[in-house]
Amino acid sequence: MAWTKYQLFLAAMMLITGSHAFSHPFVQAVGMFLGELSCLVVFHILLCHDRRKPEPTMDPGQSFNPLLFLPPALCDMLGTSIMYVALNMTSASSFQMLRGAVIIFTGLLSVAFLGRRLQPSQWIGILVTIIGLVVVGLADFLSGHGDDSRKLSEVITGDLLIIMAQIIVAVQMVLEEKFVYKHNVHPLKAVGTEGFFGFVILTLLLIPMFYIHVGSFADNPRQVLEDALDAFCQIGHKPLILLALLGNTVSIAFFNFAGISVTKEISATTRMVLDSLRTVVIWVMSLLLGWEVFHGLQILGFIILLVGTALYNGLHKPLMAKLPCCPGEQRAEEGAAPERERLLGAGKAANES
Repeated sequence: MAWTKYQLFLAAMMLITGSHAFSHPFVQAVGMFLGELSCLVVFHILLCHDRRKPEPTMDPGQSFNPLLFLPPALCDMLGTSIMYVALNMTSASSFQMLRGAVIIFTGLLSVAFLGRRLQPSQWIGILVTIIGLVVVGLADFLSGHGDDSRKLSEVITGDLLIIMAQIIVAVQMVLEEKFVYKHNVHPLKAVGTEGFFGFVILTLLLIPMFYIHVGSFADNPRQVLEDALDAFCQIGHKPLILLALLGNTVSIAFFNFAGISVTKEISATTRMVLDSLRTVVIWVMSLLLGWEVFHGLQILGFIILLVGTALYNGLHKPLMAKLPCCPGEQRAEEGAAPERERLLGAGKAANES
């Protein structure tokens, strides 16, 4: 189809703003939730502007109990915090690639708790994704031997933490699917409400984190779980850090807005493709800036992960539609596509990161 200039702008925004080191992971996570919270402000600004029109066109959605968003917000907070910790241990490109594990756990949990039946192509996609994760992990294992800046044990721990975080993200998606999205809630309001809970709770948790000693696991002078005062001191001495944090916050806000708009204006599968291209942008920038070295296995792993994601989300269907085989099975898979896209396309990005 021919894309409009607005759709091309949204696609470019999602690709660029989602492609963004400061060793205060929980402070960074607070900034991320602040970015999500700003979506709630944007929602009310757009709603007020729309209501001033002679014929309002924006659907604000039905009223709902905000506490519905508390369980997924807690999952979002925990998953995001773990991923920020892991990001300090492994490379940015591996971080992005390993996030593809969310497909495996989302698919399995949707079968177990939502009663969904996965199509054969989805099971194949999950299997291919597992193979891709093994290849990316192997690339980190081999590159870790020649990287003096990171211990191999740290890299492996970081990779495992990312995969563990994807289990939590999958639980978040299933909770949203089961309890939240059956209500008519505007996407910006949904993102903003979860951001509100995450911002308030994690900000309060920074207080006990300041006193929890974790030894060498923490990369701060006091070796506590999170030293927010040290973070503020670093920001005071280096204003560029504040600029980077504000940039991350604004980036999260625009990324969520762009992702939601791409899903609405184009399709959820297009959003998935753009999110995969974002991984390429991060990987290329990491190479150009000298943050990591080139490893051929990473390319192979990324391609395998991309194939697995494409199979799970049904991107093979346009090709299958041109073949004169299995039209009945093709229609059955197409009927299941909207629910599947809603389950995977409605997840934030994360987060988001």
